[in-house]
Amino acid sequence: MSKQVTINIQKEVNPHFREVWTTKKPYNILRGGRNSFKSSVIALLLVYMMLKLIRRGEKANVVVIRKVANTIRDSVFLKIQWALGKFGLLGQFQSTVSPFKITHKGTGSTFYFYGQDDFQKLKSNDIGSIIAVWYEEAAEFDDSEEFDQTNVTFMRQKHPLVPFVKFFWSYNPPRNPYSWINEWTESLKGEPSYLIHSSSYLNDELGFVTEQMLQDIERIKNNDYDYYRYLYLGEPVGLGTNVYNIALFHPLDELPDDDDILLIDTATDTGHQVSATTHGAFALTKKQRVILLDTYYYSPENKANKKAPSDLSKEFYEWMNKIRKTHKKPIDVQTIDSAEGALRNQVFKDYGIRLHPIAKKKKVDMIDNVHDLLAQGRFYYLDTPNNKIFIEEHKKYQWDPDTLNTADPKVIKEDDHTVDMFQYYVNDNLRKLGLKF
Repeated sequence: MSKQVTINIQKEVNPHFREVWTTKKPYNILRGGRNSFKSSVIALLLVYMMLKLIRRGEKANVVVIRKVANTIRDSVFLKIQWALGKFGLLGQFQSTVSPFKITHKGTGSTFYFYGQDDFQKLKSNDIGSIIAVWYEEAAEFDDSEEFDQTNVTFMRQKHPLVPFVKFFWSYNPPRNPYSWINEWTESLKGEPSYLIHSSSYLNDELGFVTEQMLQDIERIKNNDYDYYRYLYLGEPVGLGTNVYNIALFHPLDELPDDDDILLIDTATDTGHQVSATTHGAFALTKKQRVILLDTYYYSPENKANKKAPSDLSKEFYEWMNKIRKTHKKPIDVQTIDSAEGALRNQVFKDYGIRLHPIAKKKKVDMIDNVHDLLAQGRFYYLDTPNNKIFIEEHKKYQWDPDTLNTADPKVIKEDDHTVDMFQYYVNDNLRKLGLKF
């Protein structure tokens, strides 16, 4: 039995969230910027709701859902364990990861964790005694119909001692005002059964936002004010026309002598008969800078004799070895477009090197992670002839203006091979780069 802990909720939940804690409404949508602590508030509230029934000897279950199952362990699973620890209850629960469950040893009350991508398993599970459902990072879902598909299933399994299953959604509003979730939330304003709650780090009165966090926020605010508004204030500021602010790409005449390279990653975007193949070598430094060291670029356009995969494989291997020998650092992750098979197979056949296929996300999400790195002022490039095409393509990279005022904006797919390559690098190394994950 774990030691009993008395928790003072007023010291753990900012006054701004009092309405969330006390509302009697069944549907609760919490939107806000990064470091608003909305997810922590929901986790504490779910534990509190379960604890009230456990103290009565009742079994009570909670369902927590992410869009993709493989994000559960490092997000909501840890968050619920953290909340149980705050209440001094963690020792009374048993945690398992296959499947993801956190179960009260005395009553069998359980937090169940699911990915919406395994919908059939989610739909078929007969849990019973459900008191609450939480959709974390709700903007990752494709549309509100995904909620509708599961909500009815859980409503049928309501605990007999609660008036209804309480639903929670938490998310950072997408930058695009026309994103489906922004429009969905706006359409529910004024509905009597829905609480729509907005928050940001500015609502923190209890000092949860540390001085280090505030310094990072200020840095992004100074580098890219619109991105700061979107990321930290939770404002859908719009996309603009140019995708990137080229002023956030910092040139270097030479590598800094006060910031050693830790490792090097490569990323590849491959072409077909008329499309370019490009590789980028990116250094990660002790000060957490990212430096583009070199760009390889081959375009078969207007060439009568185009290079075969065996030619490109040989040139990639020679280019990679030159990078390694020049900088005398290990090469870590080697990313490639997941849709490409020819070069990936050829490189493995020729050299036994397994290039890692990137798990692609929606384009706007992949771009957003690049924005995160840029806005922190951490991206640099060696100002060399080889890297010139990288900068030129990023300068020209634009949203399709005909799609801006839609829920699914598109980029103009022209001269974008190094742009895609950079996105593959960033999105395949989010954890290592300290970006949102």
